[in-house]
Amino acid sequence: MLHLPPSSPAPSNFKETREAMSKESNQTTQVDEKELTHLPGQDLNLEKAKHHDVQRGLWRSIFIIVTCTAAMVVNATSTSSVSISLPTIERDLNIKEEQLQWLVSAYTLSSACLLMFFGRLADIYGRKKTFMIGTFCQVAFSLGGSFAQSGTMLAVLRGLQGIGTAATVPAALGILAHAFPPSRMRSIAFATFAAGAPVGGAFGMITGGILTQISSTHWRSGFYLVAVMSALTGVSGMISFDADVTSTEAVDWIGASLVTVGLVLIVFVLGQGEVASQGWKTPYIITLLIVGIIMISLFLLWERYLEQLIDDPSRTPSAWTPPPLMRLSLWTRAKGRMAVILVVAFLNWCCFLSWTFWAQLYYQNYLLLTPVQTMLRFIPLFVVGCLCNVFVAMFVGKLPLVVFAVSGTLVTASAAILFALIDPSVTYWAFGFPSTVLVVFGADFVYSSGTIFIAKIALPHERSVAGALFQTMTQLGTAVGLTVSTLVFNIVVKNQSADVGVTVNSAGTNAPRSSQLKGYKSAQWTCAAFALMAALLAALFLRGVGIVGDKKIIKDVDTDQTVAVESESKDG
Repeated sequence: MLHLPPSSPAPSNFKETREAMSKESNQTTQVDEKELTHLPGQDLNLEKAKHHDVQRGLWRSIFIIVTCTAAMVVNATSTSSVSISLPTIERDLNIKEEQLQWLVSAYTLSSACLLMFFGRLADIYGRKKTFMIGTFCQVAFSLGGSFAQSGTMLAVLRGLQGIGTAATVPAALGILAHAFPPSRMRSIAFATFAAGAPVGGAFGMITGGILTQISSTHWRSGFYLVAVMSALTGVSGMISFDADVTSTEAVDWIGASLVTVGLVLIVFVLGQGEVASQGWKTPYIITLLIVGIIMISLFLLWERYLEQLIDDPSRTPSAWTPPPLMRLSLWTRAKGRMAVILVVAFLNWCCFLSWTFWAQLYYQNYLLLTPVQTMLRFIPLFVVGCLCNVFVAMFVGKLPLVVFAVSGTLVTASAAILFALIDPSVTYWAFGFPSTVLVVFGADFVYSSGTIFIAKIALPHERSVAGALFQTMTQLGTAVGLTVSTLVFNIVVKNQSADVGVTVNSAGTNAPRSSQLKGYKSAQWTCAAFALMAALLAALFLRGVGIVGDKKIIKDVDTDQTVAVESESKDG
């Protein structure tokens, strides 16, 4: 149960409030305000001083946290329920094994490419509206996926389904940062939100495994489930969220188009380069890769140009030069440590979700376990994930960020190493269980502490887009991790099979079991390499960040703009 403290006496003046808040901030973090923002005239603790006598009710605050967390649960459920159903989908729709990763990657890729765009829309046109649009997309395209009759159709609908996540997740992050000022309550809210990932992942694994095995519609039932969950989340958001505060700023449509097209092309090439007719020498693979790199380069140049215009006080506002979709200076916040935590999140997710993908394929395709038997082996992930987030909520105000980042990524790497050394002849408790227990540490530690850190250094008008940037890196990490590990798996299986005189067919069904096992192990070594790189970066560059959580609980209040909008609505 979350408890909001009683109202404290109002400070005598604004200056005293700022001084008191600044003193508290200096005690809880070693990074000073100028170092965090690098923006003149902006005060990190300014938000702490904007309090009112109007207080949000306890139950409404709880519902806000629960609804935002539910959005993360739906996101993770949508991935894990499909992941555990992959072997069944492969047989039902006659999909080649090397193309299976697209049923996961299409979802994460589309959401990753559109997260910043929807984050910007949320900051401008309203986070509640954006959240509702996202839940509608989840409902519509989840139902569409349940009726797919081919692998291609399902992959396309999975990509469209990812649009819903691209809208709901950054909006939810912005809503939490807006609703809860820097305090222990904010730490609890963000830790609870992060817990939605392991909860949703485990829930999707459990329900997806059961529904796939025992229901008459098999894997299609998982899509029905996600549609219902999304609808309930949307209804809850409509009731509990604060009224939107909108802006008249224009949207950077050019930047959104450039980054979306560029990312789609690059990740598509990474996934198809190895299986194309002539491999990486295939003309369309080379062409698309070059075009994708050019698009990303143009996006960065365009965003830099817009940022320079915005910072020029003499400029004339124009619809052709809107505020940038992503300020490049955002990456340099806290002396570049913003960029470090984003890269750490990217690398950690390259490992975490790829581990999940290959572990469940190993259980079902190599050990020939049923979906329910596979699901049971993932239950420890759910339990440990929840405990990790409780730990973060308790200690994020006491331990520095580097402790969470380094320890989490190292433990995740050890999980992948355990699976890479697995012996199929021994019990699950020897390798599978400890690997499942350990793998979630990095995801929860990095996500919880990382989002709190970003919410702390982001300015109020860019919280959704900053949260979207963090989520984009995790989603891109999922797509790239799956792509690279699939590439390694295919190469190893092909080479190992050739060594014993077997030419693997297009579906990979005739590969010797020894070659398959070597492929699964190599994919897990690849996952471990990603997590170890994340740990090294965190250890080298995050040592000076200090504590990012807040120890003191500040009363939960509505902001100036929210109160004003709600008052106008009541008067109207």
